[in-house]
Amino acid sequence: MMVNAMSDFNGKVVLITGATSGLGATAAIQLAAKGAKVAITGRRQEQGDAMIAQIEAAGGEGLFIRGDVTVQADVDAMVARTVDRWGRLDGAVNNAGVTGGVFIPVAEFTDDDWNSAIDINLTGVFRSMRAEIPAMLASGGGSIINISSAYGLNGGDIGNCAYVSSKWGVIGLTKTGAIDYAREGIRVNAICPGYCHSEMVDPYYEAEPALFEKLLERYTATGKIGESHVIADAIEFLLSDKASFVSGIALPVQGGDHSRLY
Repeated sequence: MMVNAMSDFNGKVVLITGATSGLGATAAIQLAAKGAKVAITGRRQEQGDAMIAQIEAAGGEGLFIRGDVTVQADVDAMVARTVDRWGRLDGAVNNAGVTGGVFIPVAEFTDDDWNSAIDINLTGVFRSMRAEIPAMLASGGGSIINISSAYGLNGGDIGNCAYVSSKWGVIGLTKTGAIDYAREGIRVNAICPGYCHSEMVDPYYEAEPALFEKLLERYTATGKIGESHVIADAIEFLLSDKASFVSGIALPVQGGDHSRLY
């Protein structure tokens, strides 16, 4: 029997924060090409406009909403404009994030370094969920995906305590939200990417290739850096009806556990 490859996403409305580049951008294009109407957010107008052109070139329909996840009014506007445009909200990918300070021992972290990473990576996800959930309830349910990290499952050894703490927090928020809304038709899951090509990772990869070889050897069984589409594939699955009985998980996408016996 022939299966319509777009059937899961035809008519579905998805909001992706931090999607002007990197993993969020790849997911936006992939979902739009499969029938979703995709609203993307970010702080950079030029990159946002360029992304809408790519979404339309893929045969999809998109909307760029300029905004900052550290500002609740911006977050509320992201959701409101999405619903105003298409009348509903079926899926959300809370992807906006920053690396924050690296190669800094815990006792040398400043308040500014700490607060910036926590505010964007963790509180930004909370603000986004707080705005998205009522819109999904009004639409009859939906699926939320929060982007954590492989560092949300492990301690950090590159002096990135704020990033690590924020990504562990995202998993706790995800699991709690999944319980709170399980009986109201909303699924909440987290994805924990390993090192993948993105705007966040590539500058470090290019600047310190020898260091990255060591990191990849420790953090993935494959010893390789991932392509951005592997995260988009996981996002697509968790948003789709194929994951209708999946909620509250933290899914590692890192090329296999890094633990070895040899």
